[in-house]
Amino acid sequence: MSFEIHVSRRLGDREIALSLSSGGGLTALFGPSGAGKTSLLNMVAGLLRPDIGWIAVAGETLYDSEKGVDVAIERRRAGYVFQDGRLFPHKRVRANLVYGERLADAANRWIGLDEVVTFLGIGGLLDRWPQTLSGGEAQRVAIGRALLSGPRFLLMDEPLASLDAPRREEIMRVIERVRDELALPILYVSHDRREIDRLATRVVELL
Repeated sequence: MSFEIHVSRRLGDREIALSLSSGGGLTALFGPSGAGKTSLLNMVAGLLRPDIGWIAVAGETLYDSEKGVDVAIERRRAGYVFQDGRLFPHKRVRANLVYGERLADAANRWIGLDEVVTFLGIGGLLDRWPQTLSGGEAQRVAIGRALLSGPRFLLMDEPLASLDAPRREEIMRVIERVRDELALPILYVSHDRREIDRLATRVVELL
């Protein structure tokens, strides 16, 4: 699956632009805070509209300013994993995962709850509340919820930034397995060069 992203958007006094053609694996957007990395992820997700340009994933156009194409967020089938996990605090882990599953049309589901639980090793967490989880546990659940939404690709925004060293290692291993075993294309944001050097199959540097 390929990413084709050729967009620009002015935010305040800064213009954010990206021209990218990438195949599968993990494509990293690398650069300092304020470089526009998260804004670019949001354009691919459909949360932010470019001023001009086009976005296509696996040959399907998601946005084209010239042709007037702007596919709805829910039809883009992007699994989004945020820095802070963003689990629902009023739902136990199982209910957070099932919420992700319910987002997917039955025809688009390619992995089930039991498979995700086994793959991520989170069987012992299912009855826990999010506030009782460690940072690494919460991120594994967030990744599981994203996988259960039936995504064609993942967007990951600094998923390791709030974790200590042992938890960072834990989640990097999970991301490597998603990249290699599930072969799910990933567009990944980070400002940590060591993290990028380990995970990325392609790096796009933003200044």
